[in-house]
Amino acid sequence: MTLSRDVCHDFQGRVDRIPVQGLGLSVDVYSPDLFSLLADLTRRQVLPMYLEVFHATSSALAAVRDQTDLPLPYHGEGLWVTQPGAESDPLFQEEAQVLASHLSLLRSAWSNHECATKHIAGYSFGTYLPPLYTAASADIVAQNINMVQAVFDQYAALPGGGSPLFLLEMPPLTFFVAGTLSIPAYFRRVTEQAACGLVLDVGHLWTVYRYSGAWRAQSLAQFVDGFLREFPVERVVEIHVAGLAVHESLVGEAGVVNGEGPDLLPRWTDAHAAPIPPVLFEMLDQILRCGQLEQLRGMALEVDTKTSDLIADELTGFLGRYTHVFDQHVPRGLVVGVPFLSPGPAQCSIEADVVLNAKSLTEAYDLYAQVVSSRAEPVGPNWMSPTACADELNWYRTKYLPYEILHWGGDIEAMFPETCRALAGQQIALDGFVSYWFHLPHPVTRSYDFFDVKIDRFVEFVSEQASDLKSLVQREATELRLAYQAANEGPLQSMGTHL
Repeated sequence: MTLSRDVCHDFQGRVDRIPVQGLGLSVDVYSPDLFSLLADLTRRQVLPMYLEVFHATSSALAAVRDQTDLPLPYHGEGLWVTQPGAESDPLFQEEAQVLASHLSLLRSAWSNHECATKHIAGYSFGTYLPPLYTAASADIVAQNINMVQAVFDQYAALPGGGSPLFLLEMPPLTFFVAGTLSIPAYFRRVTEQAACGLVLDVGHLWTVYRYSGAWRAQSLAQFVDGFLREFPVERVVEIHVAGLAVHESLVGEAGVVNGEGPDLLPRWTDAHAAPIPPVLFEMLDQILRCGQLEQLRGMALEVDTKTSDLIADELTGFLGRYTHVFDQHVPRGLVVGVPFLSPGPAQCSIEADVVLNAKSLTEAYDLYAQVVSSRAEPVGPNWMSPTACADELNWYRTKYLPYEILHWGGDIEAMFPETCRALAGQQIALDGFVSYWFHLPHPVTRSYDFFDVKIDRFVEFVSEQASDLKSLVQREATELRLAYQAANEGPLQSMGTHL
């Protein structure tokens, strides 16, 4: 595959307009409450240089913009650029335009998106699932990014000229990986076709080391060095660092928390509420020494759901350790060492392949959803990786995913207490809700919210399994939706302190 001169020059022109943001925090508006957090940080006399704000309602984002002078790049949600069919999906186009309006409101320099999805072939998940790491998948991702960037260009003009840059973030692995390309090669293929920047998350990189099986053959330093040689580091615009921890669904499992041998790494997963382990800063030091981060504009700690005191402590250490990075780092000119070649027949064949491969990729993702939900076995080339078909995938299928459906993002018994007591009285176990969840696909018809999806699915489950409880579950569902709407819209409206 050749590298398009137009793609490289387009990226360079866009990134040149982004000033250095420095050291920041990637935050949620609601958890912890952003204004309370900033007040706490002000009292501690430790403030970030920018805030990357996670997806929220327009009114909440307007309150943030009105009450802080910090730069506010954005972490988007709900645009699943990994999935085929986006070009003909009106909901995808609508979401892209809503996103553009959020970027305009915040005057964001970039919009960061995970190269991942929470909805595959009609099946919903609470946390990100990585893409299939294949050539066809990379080509679809590039095509979808180009569509979204065009929407930004049309609807999200910035006051100083230009438009926000689309950033693609390498996602974490949660116990398994599937596909035929190496992860760095996958992102290089994407960047050869789309003028996007990249976000390199150090904790996500650790999970690649752990769940690709690389840890069995290489030291961590060797792995990072080899990864950086193949990954398009010259496109990295932002670096993230967040916590890692053993997932709640595995705590207490034999051989997971206690009793692990010295040669076995813990089964950590991405966990923003958890403390950041020192090994991630050691990895970050190695990444910063690679000498290829010409376009780096910011580094952020991801701290949503973390306590304010822990955020302040970690930010203090982060600022003390890495302020020098941007004192010395002034991005200039074109990326060194990247060939600028004219587009030729190979580029045209890639575009044709996108059309030809969309159908087969749709089928591959349908199998992907069936495999991870235990309705099919991992067979075929995408599941040939030694770790993809081993115990690690089973941890996801038998521990992590049932916990996600029953407890994560809203505990079913806490959400529907009366209904659950009535189900127990009829000897209907909640475990059946997990298998019910995946018995039929449900196309997404509105902006994706796992809490809303969970409410919808549970109402359906109860209505089918215990029809006499239908009015009860519908009443509790209505109360939940009203409370959830109030929580999303209410608290920020009364905040008036300028920070």
